[in-house]
Amino acid sequence: MKRIPVSGPSITEKEIAYVTDAVTNCWYENANLYHERFERAFAAYIGTKHAIALPSCTSALHLSLLAYGVGKGDEVIVPDCTWIATAAPVSYVGADLVLADMDPHTWCISAESFAACITKRTKAVIPVDLYGNMPDMDAIRSIADRHGIKVIEDSAEAIGARYRGKPAGSFGDVGVFSFHGSKTITTYEGGMLVTNDSVLHQRALFLRDHGRKPNDRYFFNAEVAQKYKMSSMQAALGLAQIERIEEIVARKREIFAWYREALAGVAGVTINAEAPETRNTFWMVTVILDPRFGLRKERLMDLMAEAQVDCRPFFYPLSLLPAYAGTKIAKLATSRNLVSHRLSPYGINLPSGLNLTKELVVYVVDALKRILALHPKA
Repeated sequence: MKRIPVSGPSITEKEIAYVTDAVTNCWYENANLYHERFERAFAAYIGTKHAIALPSCTSALHLSLLAYGVGKGDEVIVPDCTWIATAAPVSYVGADLVLADMDPHTWCISAESFAACITKRTKAVIPVDLYGNMPDMDAIRSIADRHGIKVIEDSAEAIGARYRGKPAGSFGDVGVFSFHGSKTITTYEGGMLVTNDSVLHQRALFLRDHGRKPNDRYFFNAEVAQKYKMSSMQAALGLAQIERIEEIVARKREIFAWYREALAGVAGVTINAEAPETRNTFWMVTVILDPRFGLRKERLMDLMAEAQVDCRPFFYPLSLLPAYAGTKIAKLATSRNLVSHRLSPYGINLPSGLNLTKELVVYVVDALKRILALHPKA
């Protein structure tokens, strides 16, 4: 059996043609052609006025915090269970990180925990659309608005997801996306910032180009800022991908349906949820085991690897990472965020690449079933 990777994109002749055109023709007066097309198409899909193509989702988060003036003395609330890229930009701007717990069903930030974390210093919240799912954005938006808190929606993993008919990334004052090679659509590396806030948009454009004012022809920088730009080849690849987005999302959902069918009736295994008014795009198909199997995620991944199946761990709570070891906020989160600390140790992401077939999904699930059969629940 050839090793089954945990993730991977869908690349067609369309992507190859667009990238070839970009590398051939996007110079001189056409240098920004694909950037402009990609940004317009992306903004239209999300339903926002503005979109800015960037080198990563992390840079989009960083620019959002900078543009809103978040800095020393401010607090930013982030879910405890997420990739560190959500939290790192908070440190970049010198603000204090506050870690909220997850909802046990969506695995996204709990609105109740978010509300409990708010202080007079809270400047922003970064809800994460984890693994393609979405939190209760109505509740989060209501709480944030009541307290004057900016919402920076981290939709890195959820392009194509919807909550009550609205696209992921459209609920925040800012929405941010990732196009890493593992994501649902890709530019190999890359990101996007979307917003309806024209002041924020202009400030972000200024900050991402070394602090140059719009239409500056003299390289006369007004501030020391960032260099956050995407290449034409990446923008061309992204344009082709966003033009195929519904086809790609449908494929993601089909892959999850194969897993759901193959896992039906397997006791002690919980898979991704989908609330009635939510369209989950299932970026990563995830299973969380009953602790009574006695199989923590690290051991389960090792056993799956022996069957030639690559998996990823459910994100560790940030409060358990060495990067935050010994900090006051990590100590507080460890005692407060009980759901995150209960579920994370027993969760793994199964192969979710867009090259999967139903036969490969059945093989993956059969491997998991064999492992579980050797570890009966206590």
